[in-house]
Amino acid sequence: MPIRYKCRHCETEIGQLPFDHIDDQFLQKHELTQEDQHIYIKNGAEGDYTVQCICEECQESLQKFPNYYALKKWIQ
Repeated sequence: MPIRYKCRHCETEIGQLPFDHIDDQFLQKHELTQEDQHIYIKNGAEGDYTVQCICEECQESLQKFPNYYALKKWIQ
């Protein structure tokens, strides 16, 4: 099953990697704590995983408008 990388703001799929499973080595490469893993890595119904990250366009918007950081969902 693939690991998908998806923007947590606009939900655009950034890319995907073909992996059979997520193991400790994968998580160490991403330097995620267990708390972060629960927030940013979602298990799909078919055994796939989605890593919530940020795309370049949303990153640029956040740099231009830093008050967006206070909003949980700023793209409607």
